[in-house]
Amino acid sequence: MIRRLIVALVKIALRIYFQRIEVTGLEHVPLNTPVIFVMNHPNALVDPVFLLCLAPRRVSFLAKAPLFHMPFIGYLVKKMESLPVYRQQDEGADTRKNQETFVAARKLLASGGTIGICPEGVSHDAPGLKPIKTGAARIALAAVSTNEVSELKIVPTGLYYTSKTHFRSSALIYFGNPINVAPVQLDSDGNPPRDAVRELSNQIEKALREVILDAQHEEELLLTARAERIFSSASHESDDSLKDELRLQQRFIKAYSVVQKLQPERLRKLEVRMIRFEEELEQAGVDTEQLSPPSSTWSVFFTILKRSILFLLMLGPALLGTVTHYPAYKLGGYLATRFSADSEDVISTAKIISAMLLFPLTWLVLAIVGYFALGWIASVATLIVVPISGYLAIVFFEQLDRSIAGVRVLTFFLVRRRFFVRLLAERKAIRNEIISLGKETPIASE
Repeated sequence: MIRRLIVALVKIALRIYFQRIEVTGLEHVPLNTPVIFVMNHPNALVDPVFLLCLAPRRVSFLAKAPLFHMPFIGYLVKKMESLPVYRQQDEGADTRKNQETFVAARKLLASGGTIGICPEGVSHDAPGLKPIKTGAARIALAAVSTNEVSELKIVPTGLYYTSKTHFRSSALIYFGNPINVAPVQLDSDGNPPRDAVRELSNQIEKALREVILDAQHEEELLLTARAERIFSSASHESDDSLKDELRLQQRFIKAYSVVQKLQPERLRKLEVRMIRFEEELEQAGVDTEQLSPPSSTWSVFFTILKRSILFLLMLGPALLGTVTHYPAYKLGGYLATRFSADSEDVISTAKIISAMLLFPLTWLVLAIVGYFALGWIASVATLIVVPISGYLAIVFFEQLDRSIAGVRVLTFFLVRRRFFVRLLAERKAIRNEIISLGKETPIASE
């Protein structure tokens, strides 16, 4: 019961923090056999929360042992039926206890359960996949080789964030093709041989790279993200799924290293051209995705009029939601920044946890004030109206931003039409250059 309540509350928190959440590859998740989910780990505790809330199975996790002793977090981890992992880098950790954890994991799988593991072993800000640990492979091989489990699948699970530290960004959870685990001959201590463990670990690593954005360097990631934005907006693909966006960036990354070796000067010129193009857009106050001529000036004005009426209707609740939640919002942001130690991979976790604590606390305080001021009816009404007004404030300001952007684009089109047309032409030319480079570059097929 407590687990279900926690999952429901965390799922609401995810849907509020992220404007868009996409789930793909659910058909790859077996529903009736034991499963080990292996995930990349770019965003601290947010990563397992996505699997917890969005996987079609009940998942238990292997989590680092220090989490079990943290206030509030420790309670949640235990209620999620997690198993502790003792790492050498954790102060005072006894890694010999991991043998007990592996035995418990095999028993859980033998009962038909599922386990979630982040084989990188640590959350990080690196642009690609870190070297993976062998724990997942050892658990899987031991489980099937001792006949505790007759059929076991390892499902690679990729997590992709458009901007993991920003409120109301987007996220994708991508379940890849499952890996079959075959039994091997165990050694005298009951452990799978190292060669088999390494081979399965290599399979896991390769499968994970297929469902994540795996760049070697930050500049490579920035360049491919810039190319994806320009390419998609020029080909009217900006409304495609996050999976399509991820796949396109994966192709760009595969091409990057080859082009860097064969045509480095051409790549450098393309990068300079893209940077200059985006700088001109920024000066005009227009995003790449917004750079398209309005289909009809009157239709744009009519849309703005409709939104203006809607804004007037939402203005009161939105202002109430803003005023009541702003102190908690600012305090949560401050605490997240203060305690994240400049590590982007934990900022979202801190923000979500602080919001789950501070916002309900705000509602409770206002309900108590309402009770003493006007009685029970006011108190109950506060608990209903204030959370709803907070969500309406989010919707209001998002729609307001879109309307302002639409007005900005229309003004830009009417006042500086020649410049507008030149930017359209430049974007098309950059897209053609990207296509040309792709055709001329020998890249191994996916």
